[in-house]
Amino acid sequence: MKSLVKIAGFALPLALAGMAMWPPAQAQSPATVVPVVLDTAVPIVVNAVKPKPTGLSKFEGYVMNANIAQITVRAKGNDMAIQTFALSPQAAAKMQAIVDKGGYQYGDKITVLYDPASLQVIKLKGKPSKAS
Repeated sequence: MKSLVKIAGFALPLALAGMAMWPPAQAQSPATVVPVVLDTAVPIVVNAVKPKPTGLSKFEGYVMNANIAQITVRAKGNDMAIQTFALSPQAAAKMQAIVDKGGYQYGDKITVLYDPASLQVIKLKGKPSKAS
């Protein structure tokens, strides 16, 4: 305990003397920044490609079940979104040809173009996997 008092008695006057010798801190003044003026060009107008208004909605996902009457598809980005679509006569004829060759298997990637009012598939896009 005595050595601690001796050290404190020696260090305290040195700390006070050190504070008296150092100049006080001053805030930094901001340097004046001259703004750089650039010539701005006229913006270039780019026309976006607009999709053709077909009236059909698109559903991308993976086949869960498919037959010649309907198809059940799990959404690509959301595993909880599952949609079942009835097939239109044109799509049913195409599906019959696909089923004859082996059909869609579970997990095949597919894009369904359907009528949002009746939920009938108008067109199917996607390659069926080889039947095993």
